[in-house]
Amino acid sequence: MRADIPYALLADIVLTLHVAVVAFVVGGLVLVLAGNLRGWRWVNALWFRLAHLAAIGVVVAETWLGTLCPLTTLEMWLREQAGVAGYGGGFIEHWLQRVLYYEAPWWVFAVGYSLFGLLVVATWIRFPPERRRDKRC
Repeated sequence: MRADIPYALLADIVLTLHVAVVAFVVGGLVLVLAGNLRGWRWVNALWFRLAHLAAIGVVVAETWLGTLCPLTTLEMWLREQAGVAGYGGGFIEHWLQRVLYYEAPWWVFAVGYSLFGLLVVATWIRFPPERRRDKRC
């Protein structure tokens, strides 16, 4: 087994985790909206809503502060350790990166993430999370 294989595998795992986080941020909002329209009470669980709000909050903060996502930084470092220059490689890398990374000016991301964050806050106000009900009664 070559020494660079574990790093490349770890980089692919981090990339997959990154896509899962993006799916949670986008899909979480869809679930909150659809769930409230369909009467699914679990979408308003406080833990779920706090996790979702925190996730988009981090994305918006990173964008406005001009910092890279720690997952991106970790993935790039792992690829460097594996001796892989930049992006390109296997199936997982190719397709997940095409979904996750794209080129645009900074302000496009700042506006897009901020508007999405405001939409999350608006759903928080329109469909507030529910605290756990006391079952002693």
